[in-house]
Order: sequence, then structure tokens, then C-alpha cells
Amino acid sequence: RPARGRVSAALNMYQPSDPPGSPPRSAAASCLCVRAAARLRAAPGMQPSGPAAASLDASLEQYLRVRIFKIIVIGDSNVGKTCLTFRFCGGAFPASTEATIGVDFREKTVEIEGEKIKVQVWDTAGQERFRKSMVEHYYRNVHAVIFVYDVTKMASFTNLKMWIEECNGHAVPPFVPKVLVGNKCDLREQIQVPSSVALKFADAHNMLLFETSAKDPKESQNVESIFMCLACRLKAQKSLLYRDMERQQGKVQKLEFTQDANNKNSCPC
Repeated sequence: RPARGRVSAALNMYQPSDPPGSPPRSAAASCLCVRAAARLRAAPGMQPSGPAAASLDASLEQYLRVRIFKIIVIGDSNVGKTCLTFRFCGGAFPASTEATIGVDFREKTVEIEGEKIKVQVWDTAGQERFRKSMVEHYYRNVHAVIFVYDVTKMASFTNLKMWIEECNGHAVPPFVPKVLVGNKCDLREQIQVPSSVALKFADAHNMLLFETSAKDPKESQNVESIFMCLACRLKAQKSLLYRDMERQQGKVQKLEFTQDANNKNSCPC
């Protein structure tokens, strides 16, 4: 019985159901945990039997094969990229924020049609001096892109062309889902970017348009919809980044995009 407890505890440390906003774990630490659990599982006199064994095997298999979708958030400084990721991953508006230096990582595990999927959000820097050394990492193995502008600042909307050119310049495949997000819609008296203009721009670039506010709690469901819609589309077109640990070698195996010929520019949710 004590042995079963240790195995269960080792597995539970790295289950996909982490609290929203938890920092990403290293693959090395995850490998060590799985190896420790496997050794306990194989040690003489420590093998659980019956329902306990089935539960352990199911838990281990669930960990070994979890889909991870990498979504990057792009746009000018001060458009609310960090606040959007906080609202989605943590369910709250941050009390204070500072300019993102390089990149910030946040994760949230969601369930779609009975499957648990980890959404890994990359909150990128908007200032050039904080981006130079990180740009290649932003776009590497990306699964979806969110372009954010501030509806109260026309300049942030105009600069979207620059951000799209940067994205295209890093060989992001055309079938990678992209969405356009107008943030700060709670400031209704200060809006400079009409919805009709934003919609025309989104259509021209084959993107869905979302208008929301990371600050207004009433808009939290709309923020959730942005990321969930992308997760649904990614799941539907079977574009994967699998965390697939080999049981003996403990390697991380990445399966790259496979384009779905039936993919359409619509949200399946």
C-alpha cells in the first residue's frame, strides 16, 4: 500500500490538470518523474494489481501523450497582450503589469470533447529592443497566432501590417490559424478603430475578428472564446505538438503540423 501511494504521488506531480497560470515545467523534470514512477511500478513487491494497476497505467498513458498547442500573442506595446493572457490563464485582470522583456509563458489545460489539451501561451514583447534576440523562438513550431491591437489607438491597428509581415517572414505556414483581437473595448468613448474597418482588415488577411476587453469582467467569456476557438480549430485539423515520452529513453518527441485539406476559416466550437 505505501508503494502504491508513492507511485500515485509521483504521477500526480505532473498531471495535465495544473492550476491556471502555473509556470511551464521542464521536459527534463517531467522525464525524471515518469522514470521514477516506472521504477516504482517495476520494483519487486511494489506492483499494484487489479483496479489500482489499471488506474496507474491509464494515468501514466495520459501523461505520456498530451497534446500541447503553442499560441503566440503579437502586437504593439501597451495593447493589452499580457492582460489578455492573464485573463485567460488566471481568470483575473492583473493588478499591475510591466513591459514584457523577451517572452512570458503561461499555460492552461482545457478539455475539448473529452480530451485534455494544454494551451501554451507565449506573451511576446512589443518593443523592438526586447524582441531582437527572441523573434526566432517566438515563431518556431508555432500552432496559432493572435494579433492584438488597441481599439483606442489607431497607430496600433496600422502597425498590424508590420506584425503580419514579420510573421510571414519567419516562414509560418499559411494554414496556421490566425485571429485578430481588438482589446480595450470597455473604453467606448475613446474608440478610434471602427468594427467595420477591423472586420474588413481581418477578412483581407483570412482571420477571424474578436473585440473584447481583458479588464472588464463581463468580457471574460469573450477572452476565453478567443483561445478556445483556436484550440478547437487546432484539434479539428489535427496539428500537434505531442509530449510523447519514450518509456525507456525518456525522450520528447515532437510531431509537426499536418495540413488538413478540409480546413476552413471558421471556428468549429
